[in-house]
Amino acid sequence: MEVKVVAGRIEGLKDQALALTFFEEEAPLKGLAKEVDTTLSGAISKLKKQGDFTGKTGQVAVFYPQIQFQFERIFLIGLGKTDKFELDQIRQSAGRAVQKAKELKLSSVTFACPDNLSAKYQLADVAQALTEGALLGNYNFDLYKTADLEKKIEFKSFTIFSVDSRRKVPLEKGREWGETTSWACATARNWINLPGNALTPNRLAEEAKKLALKYGVKFQALTPIEISKLKMGGLLGVSKGSEEPCRFIILEYRNGNAKDAPIVFVGKGVTFDSGGISIKPAEKMEEMKADMSGAAAAIAATLAVARMKLPVNLVALVPATENLPSGTSMKPGDILTAMNGKTIEVINTDAEGRLILADALSYAGGYKPKAVIDLATLTGSCIVALGHNRAGLLGNDRKLVDRIKKAAEKSAEKVWELPLDDEYKEQIKSTIADVKNSGGRPAGTITAAKFLEMFVDSYSWAHLDIAGMDLEFNGKPYTPKGGTGFGTRLLIQLIRDWVGR
Repeated sequence: MEVKVVAGRIEGLKDQALALTFFEEEAPLKGLAKEVDTTLSGAISKLKKQGDFTGKTGQVAVFYPQIQFQFERIFLIGLGKTDKFELDQIRQSAGRAVQKAKELKLSSVTFACPDNLSAKYQLADVAQALTEGALLGNYNFDLYKTADLEKKIEFKSFTIFSVDSRRKVPLEKGREWGETTSWACATARNWINLPGNALTPNRLAEEAKKLALKYGVKFQALTPIEISKLKMGGLLGVSKGSEEPCRFIILEYRNGNAKDAPIVFVGKGVTFDSGGISIKPAEKMEEMKADMSGAAAAIAATLAVARMKLPVNLVALVPATENLPSGTSMKPGDILTAMNGKTIEVINTDAEGRLILADALSYAGGYKPKAVIDLATLTGSCIVALGHNRAGLLGNDRKLVDRIKKAAEKSAEKVWELPLDDEYKEQIKSTIADVKNSGGRPAGTITAAKFLEMFVDSYSWAHLDIAGMDLEFNGKPYTPKGGTGFGTRLLIQLIRDWVGR
């Protein structure tokens, strides 16, 4: 699918559909909407006056011009009330336009860049949101579909249009940013949507390697022997039950000052999680192929930063494994020793994510990092607390936490901060080891983060619990059912803000 920018007079521009956006209380019509309305003898005004289109958030109305016109149909898309407007509504509107076009079996649509937004919204940001909404709204994972392929309608072109030719440069810049962030998010979605028999730890490493080489990112994938030499007892312990060997994936992108400490992303990479000996219920276990969503986001965001050539030193670390029951699996009551030498009593083998992250966070300390951000589908407790609308955020550095909050709002990958008080550490005290891997149900997201904190070596650190955000079950304007790629765009925005881009 192609996204392009056209700026200047509308005469001569033709397409299967023209999408126009309106606020709920918007009257009278202005700008391009007024021009189109005049050409169509007041058709848009009539629809609004009759109440057929009100401009409410998410509303999409389609009408067909009754006179010869350069656009075969008009999409009217509601933005809701101006006082509740967020830039993500532009992203959603683009997604709705693409979805409506595909529903009507169209292959292209022109979207008029809104000319009625507050001046605080930069044109480049608007174009980025439009591009992301269109590309991600068009995303479809059909790798394993074999029926009715001849009936598939390919959506080919999304044009961002502005009547002001002076807008073309910032709109093009936003389109470029949006194409890269969308590519990264779609890449993460592809990996998440692959079944566990296809995306093994080694396959994830191979996929990352292929793209790392393409974009000039240094790549390593440590084998079990090499992992054993590093004494990563958490990762080795979790992987014991599977015949698929674990991997420790390392990506290094260095384009900042040689003396600058790197920022490190850490992503949980459990390519399938049965729970191990503490096995999960059979119902919905198939969703556990998405337990590597943190890894997908960390890798894809790092590759996007490399594609953008941002001036930063960035590292991504991914402990990748399966968690399966077998005669060699770790058992409740086992003691594991992490890379930093701390001992862990295994209470629940289904609390495996924190075990492999313990080693990755310990390894991250060797970089003397500027900051470390980990992402993990870590706890069901986070879904209980926040549902499927926000990820949990915890950290030991107020500035880093605030940076992440800002990037989350910009990217519309929203988070909610939870406390990290030392009192919660009492729940994970072990009588026979340094720590136990489960503190029970109460405050489960917080106690999991307190566990991780024990493997953070005096560096700035934040933890994103993205459980509940990894999969979409109903379908949204630019997020179809399946893997979401949540966190990818947030991390990219975080780095862009950090380096002033």
